[in-house]
Amino acid sequence: MTQISGAACLVTGAASGIGKALARELVVRGCDVAIADHDVEGLKALAGELGVRADRKVSVHAIDVANRRQMEALADTVISAHPGLNIVINNAGVALFGQFHEIDLADMDWLMNINFWGVVYGTRYFLPHLARRREAHIVNLSSIFGIIAPPGQTAYCAAKFAVRGFSEALRHELDVARSPVRLTVVHPGGVSTSIARNSRVGTLVPDNHEQAEMIERFEKLVQTSPQAAARRIVIGIERNEPRILIGTDARRADLAQRLLPASYWKVIARSLEKALRRNKPGGA
Repeated sequence: MTQISGAACLVTGAASGIGKALARELVVRGCDVAIADHDVEGLKALAGELGVRADRKVSVHAIDVANRRQMEALADTVISAHPGLNIVINNAGVALFGQFHEIDLADMDWLMNINFWGVVYGTRYFLPHLARRREAHIVNLSSIFGIIAPPGQTAYCAAKFAVRGFSEALRHELDVARSPVRLTVVHPGGVSTSIARNSRVGTLVPDNHEQAEMIERFEKLVQTSPQAAARRIVIGIERNEPRILIGTDARRADLAQRLLPASYWKVIARSLEKALRRNKPGGA
């Protein structure tokens, strides 16, 4: 087990959503936290809240996870503030709306730099320190879209599949090396965060009408709160689980992909349409 009480943890993307809920959950369970995000005001507000909640050390770090030099410097700063750091959660992520022909390559660069390279940097620069701890843990946030690939999510799926592959290969390397570092990859389904509402629109999308429709559909189908997602992740850390699926929707989608690896989307799409009809006023 990876003990949470008495540990020290870095959470990226901590100013909102799952990251914010994770910081709260960790502090309540007796963990010191370093919270990192590009949203400085959001971090300060969260730090003030956490300081009132429990007598744990909380440090605040303004960071762009896509910036390699900043991430390298972050490792030095966080380890200096928390010499006993033994958990790193690479959670920061963004979304991009648009089909492949509506997305400029610069849009894909932006998303990949945050969602994939941010995870790689957070792993690379903290791993040497973690490897010297008696027990340590890395948690990398992928998505159910790192297991299934819906239309309209080419960039997001590319990044989240990459996070999954990177994390699984590294976990096997750590196991072979008998490293004290455990690695968990997380695949959330629909979680009620602001990621969809704050998604960037592809440069070549003709109008925002389809994005608004997509957000409305997503919010009708979402099943899991950030708090529930955070609790599940923390339990997974404690149990050293290599893979965490969050939400019934994620577990069902994973099963569909296993059973129908080449044709799962037709089944999932029909299921989603039925769920949307049920959620309409007077739907059945």
